[in-house]
Amino acid sequence: MEPYAALITGGATRLGRFFAESLADAGYDIALHVNRSRGEAEEVTRVIRAKGQACEIFTSDFLHDPLDALIDAVWQRFPRLNVLINSASAYQAAPLARTDLAMLEAQFRVNLFTPLLLTQHFAKRVGKGCVINIIDNKVAYHQYPYAAYLLSKKGLVEVTQMAALEFAPHVRVNGIAPGVVLPTSQRSPDYIAWRLEGIPLHRQGTPAHLVRALHYLLDNDFVTGQVLFVDGGESILLEGRHSENYSA
Repeated sequence: MEPYAALITGGATRLGRFFAESLADAGYDIALHVNRSRGEAEEVTRVIRAKGQACEIFTSDFLHDPLDALIDAVWQRFPRLNVLINSASAYQAAPLARTDLAMLEAQFRVNLFTPLLLTQHFAKRVGKGCVINIIDNKVAYHQYPYAAYLLSKKGLVEVTQMAALEFAPHVRVNGIAPGVVLPTSQRSPDYIAWRLEGIPLHRQGTPAHLVRALHYLLDNDFVTGQVLFVDGGESILLEGRHSENYSA
């Protein structure tokens, strides 16, 4: 019998690549979605095929292309598709005062509408399996400097829970909310050190922590509608300022 297969959106770079290679190690064939990262996708494909698993690249622009066509193409190539990981993300920082319609449309389309519609098409076409949405531990906060991005990710939390209810019992839907794991290259060492001071565990996470979260959600078939924060406890730091922690 053919192995099960997983579709990973944004699977050629950053966390998507770690998820793709880890699932290949676990025996999954891999459908690797990309938009512009074709060169990186070809490299990941070579790595996965060297592990003995099938891997195919599927190109789709989430701002313009039909999403049901992506699910149909993957399912035709991998009829044992049973995992969807919504890892692709669009990010642009701006406060509410500088957020325009184009920014809202782009970030909501990629971060919220696409995972919602891919989950819908996955449930309809595949009928049984697991969906995991990659969210962000920032959803625990009201950080208005990231208004469009954060609102779209907060919406994805709600979609995760609604979809878990609607598509149960045949499709389980969960989320992972990473903390400081793969900061962008623009972040200075001083900034990273400052961020780590605010994490209860006082250290940076690794992709391996997120991979273990992924496998937990895939393997535990009594878990659905949950968002697993993998952030060293950063998101529970909601103490706020008060008289006992005030330093005059």
